[in-house]
Amino acid sequence: MKTLEVGAFEAKTHLSRLLDQVEQGALVTITRHGKPVAQLMPAPKKKKGKFGCAKGPGFYMAPDFDEPLEVFKDYM
Repeated sequence: MKTLEVGAFEAKTHLSRLLDQVEQGALVTITRHGKPVAQLMPAPKKKKGKFGCAKGPGFYMAPDFDEPLEVFKDYM
């Protein structure tokens, strides 16, 4: 993984270019007065659930799952 270190002013000025590099796998450390203050890194990939993944023997939903709870009956 490519690692870059840039100052805060340069990061502000060239953010779009830095984001392009992050998309390609680079890790960018942003510094202020030579001290690291932040890192730009690729966002984690979202995992999509499979259609119908809640079906089968490993998933259980009580028949009354959408009924009001007993403790809230006074407020209804």
